[in-house]
Amino acid sequence: CVFFCRGIIQKSREEVASLQQCRPALTPVLAIVQVTDEVLKLNEDPKVHGLVLHLPTALLSGRVLNSISPEKDVQGVTDVNLGKLVRGDLEDSFAPPIARVVMELLEQHGLLAEGKTALILGNSGALEVALQCLIQRRGMLVLTSGWKVASLQKQVIIAPQEVMCTTIQLHCPFLHCGQHWGILGNRSSSSWPPCTPFHPPTPPPQNVVRSACRWLRQQRYRPWRLRSLTLQPLSPVPSDIEISRSQSPKAIELLAREVGLLPDEIEAHGKTKAKVRLSLLDRLKEQPDGKYVLVAGITPTPLGEGKSTVTVGLAQALTAHLKLNSFACLRQPSQGPTFGVKGGAAGGGYAQVIPMEEFNLHLTGDIHAITAANNLVAAAIDARVLHEATQSDKALYGRLVPTVNGLRKFSPIQTARLRKLGIDKTEPGALTPEEIRSFVRLDIDPSGITWQRVVDTNDRFLRKITIGQASTEKGQARQAQFDIAVASEVMAILALTDGLRDMKERFSRMVVGSSRTGRPVTAQDLGVSGALAILMKDAIKPTLMQTLEGTPVFVHAGPFANIAHGNSSVLADKLALKLVGEEGFVVTEAGFGADIGMEKFFNIKCRTSGLRPNVVVLVATVRALKMHGGGPKNLQLVADGCSNLRKQIEIAQLFGVPVVVAVNVFRTDTEAEIDLVCRIARDSGASDAVACYHWSRGGRGCVELARAVRKAAQQPNHFRFLYDLQMPIVEKIRTIAQKVYGADDVEVSQEAQAKIDNYNEQGFGNLPICMAKTHLSLSHLPDWKGVPTGFLLPIRDVRASIGAGFIYPLVGTMSTMPGLPTRPCFYDMDLDPDTEQIAGLF
Repeated sequence: CVFFCRGIIQKSREEVASLQQCRPALTPVLAIVQVTDEVLKLNEDPKVHGLVLHLPTALLSGRVLNSISPEKDVQGVTDVNLGKLVRGDLEDSFAPPIARVVMELLEQHGLLAEGKTALILGNSGALEVALQCLIQRRGMLVLTSGWKVASLQKQVIIAPQEVMCTTIQLHCPFLHCGQHWGILGNRSSSSWPPCTPFHPPTPPPQNVVRSACRWLRQQRYRPWRLRSLTLQPLSPVPSDIEISRSQSPKAIELLAREVGLLPDEIEAHGKTKAKVRLSLLDRLKEQPDGKYVLVAGITPTPLGEGKSTVTVGLAQALTAHLKLNSFACLRQPSQGPTFGVKGGAAGGGYAQVIPMEEFNLHLTGDIHAITAANNLVAAAIDARVLHEATQSDKALYGRLVPTVNGLRKFSPIQTARLRKLGIDKTEPGALTPEEIRSFVRLDIDPSGITWQRVVDTNDRFLRKITIGQASTEKGQARQAQFDIAVASEVMAILALTDGLRDMKERFSRMVVGSSRTGRPVTAQDLGVSGALAILMKDAIKPTLMQTLEGTPVFVHAGPFANIAHGNSSVLADKLALKLVGEEGFVVTEAGFGADIGMEKFFNIKCRTSGLRPNVVVLVATVRALKMHGGGPKNLQLVADGCSNLRKQIEIAQLFGVPVVVAVNVFRTDTEAEIDLVCRIARDSGASDAVACYHWSRGGRGCVELARAVRKAAQQPNHFRFLYDLQMPIVEKIRTIAQKVYGADDVEVSQEAQAKIDNYNEQGFGNLPICMAKTHLSLSHLPDWKGVPTGFLLPIRDVRASIGAGFIYPLVGTMSTMPGLPTRPCFYDMDLDPDTEQIAGLF
């Protein structure tokens, strides 16, 4: 028996070696717990594959035993595992290891055969139940008895010879086993030892290896088993909020399972949304990406042309109707437009994300985290200016590097600043007066501060403010401003980062202003970059939601496209591309027209992510084309307005990506108008042009677009960037102005040129360009519709988002803080105090 148990151990070692060929770093880990408080922690630890409770029998109550996660219950003692065993799910459950040892011993001696009878003695709980189930599965009759050995001897004479029992008194095969020991033998048989003790491995390794093997299988990509939700569209189409409430969304844990997420990869926020952990990227790193589809648009009207509804409708069509895996990736809406002019941003009609109230209001608090992080930097800047202006070098150094409990040392972020200054000393007392002065004096020029405060509300009176007017600020008053929160560089970094480490590094590089000698001052110089990472550690995780038809959506980041790059996050796209599988589709949205959001998607986001789109879907509406044509009714005006559509197709073709035009149909559109737009789009080089009815029909109304996208994704792709990063800043700006906007040239102001020269001196000249201009025209003037020509593009200022990684020129008059209209959307909003239902959101 000693050799038998050694064989089990050797077999387990061989299985581990086999697993490590697939995952070299994998080592099955068993935790033996003597303190039950540790159980919940170990349940969540992905490095631990098995749990054994090492407690006195009297303490092993059902409540204690069932605290173990069934997936790690290698003793097979939880109700879930015993229930599966009783039901016959042998592959999906763990039997007590002693029971498996018993079965192997009986098998080895030929005692497991249909028609035989087994007698199990003693009340041994899980072990007794497991043995009974396992032996019965072999077609044997199983008898159980709680009798003591002495009383059983009197009844033995009626037992048949093939009875196996757990007493050593019977002259037949017997096996007496406990949790960690056993005796086997047969006094009437020479093939069995007469009474040989055996000691099963403690703890037995088989289940730990099986758990690790099961864990490894879970790490692999899983085919989707997604159940779509049924839509019953009404006519006329109700309001968005009424439609949203008419559908019962799936529990978010169910949706997560359907798309292949593991339980430890999601963090639920209520019943209908969850954060997704970035560990998924490591788990599926070998999984090929799916097809990548970008939804952009023509130059829009102020109310937008429905890119979000097309994105959602296309995803619904692909998954709910064509049965292809797909993810929609959308930006998180800002509170500014929600309460201002535009209203909600969850899509619309029967192509929207639900619940739309949760989507449009706060979501999981990412924008609030961005606001807190951004304003922490602003507070740190002004505090540092004040303290440097009012303290000596010695006093500053004493407060920046204090003595705590008799010990004085630099913090890690201060050590990084010392390295930046070329000081390799680690003892605070070793710095010379000159080194101390260099360390404590950022010498920020108040007029050179570029970092602004933010708030997620359209508040026009914060566009220019005066701060530091209190007597306690000792004459440090200066002019400043607020931007809308989504215009913060912190938001741009969130949208472009690929992980926590990268995000921390980007935060440390953020330039907040200049010193009086012209050197850039960074968030790391202020000592605040580590704190920013803490504030943003949860915001970096994309939020999982669903469409009206139960298909998955990632909602993450929300930078403005006329100020920043205006795309949903790199991380959301990367996670989705792994989850959909090689034949699946990820549909992501770019803000505003193709001249802004799409151009920045290609030249900034694609450079950062390394991803290459397969198809561009260009959204157009008859209403917007009429605006570009100069009037509301005439077919000729629609044809004239299609000049803007042609130009946007041409812009997409500059990057070598196939284009499909989606005509977002409104109730007022005529068949003649729709046919005309589709014909002109195809004649202008689009792979296809399709009328879309997703707003009134859901995914079913977008099936033709889905088929056209699927076909276009199979075409050759010759993706290329518009410019080389090594080109001078002005030349990169000129390339965008001429090739994308159609300008004759650029006109750079003296202030802008001085900024460009400074950025070149500071080593930032090789960054991509993020043009900040109006979204209502291809030019810098919002009233110039159609395709303006013969103009100079004025560059009045140039700024830098070094952490995000781009230079952004300001074209014409650009506001980074929208204002509320005379009648904002909030006039129609209300809350029922009894039901807590929101009215009038959209």
